[in-house]
Amino acid sequence: MKRNRLGTSELMVGEVGLGCMSLGTDQRQAIGLIHAALERGVNFIDTADLYDDGLNEETIGAAIRGRRRDEFILATKVGNRRIPGREGWVWDASKAYILAAVKESLKRLGTEYIDLYQLHGGTLDDPIDETIEAFEQLKREGIIRYYGISSIRPNVIREYASRSSIASVMSQYSLLDRRPEEAVLSQLADHSISMIARGPVAKGILSSSGYQRLEKGYLDYTEQSLGVLYPQLREFANASNRSLSQLAIRYALSHPAVAVAIPGASSLYQLLANIDAAEAAPLTEDEIKLLRQLTRLNRYEQHR
Repeated sequence: MKRNRLGTSELMVGEVGLGCMSLGTDQRQAIGLIHAALERGVNFIDTADLYDDGLNEETIGAAIRGRRRDEFILATKVGNRRIPGREGWVWDASKAYILAAVKESLKRLGTEYIDLYQLHGGTLDDPIDETIEAFEQLKREGIIRYYGISSIRPNVIREYASRSSIASVMSQYSLLDRRPEEAVLSQLADHSISMIARGPVAKGILSSSGYQRLEKGYLDYTEQSLGVLYPQLREFANASNRSLSQLAIRYALSHPAVAVAIPGASSLYQLLANIDAAEAAPLTEDEIKLLRQLTRLNRYEQHR
């Protein structure tokens, strides 16, 4: 599998990674999927302390136990805090919380260091300098190798791009969510920061069984507009000798600022379909142009 440098870091990530949020809580099945991914060349595994209240990190820890640590790149996230006696999570981007939370993630993952530690959100009201200071301290101490943010907020991304040494920004990006093309991708390219594209198959809509998922719509696409677009994209994929999911993932990877796409998978079939995108031919400039004519350039309405 082709590997790309993540920002200016030393991390070389396979262009199709594994987003672990949708692995589920059946640990045996999830471990099997992680092993299948690693055996097929996937080397970037992304999770978060938030997923399944930490069980997701524990599952990954069990899956990688006994494997050579340099064979994969482990990414997790921080910022959502559970307070005993209170329901749900609260946002906490403080230095004290980040320094405490990383220790718990290390325990659950069963590792001595995290390759990429990401802020799981962020607002302009956060103590941004303090947040950056926490990540920089963890880098100096060797607890993390690099850090990034996971955000869809252009103004927050702009702050971290200009004030920190982030290696990456994780953001939703697909044929149905082209918002990063508005300003974010060019901004990242200017700062030599990579995007990690999550949701490239748009909750499964951009897959062979996507016609079953149209009724809820997607962002500013209604069920009706998706009903018109879906067969057009499927026909485009067939004509280009790609599956629809391959086409979708290749589109997310077509921008030079995108280093890795991380579609989720809850079954071996989905996993293999995602990984197959790494073997599909990259899109040509003409194909990209046609796909942009078929779809719409969504715009950020909030979080600017």
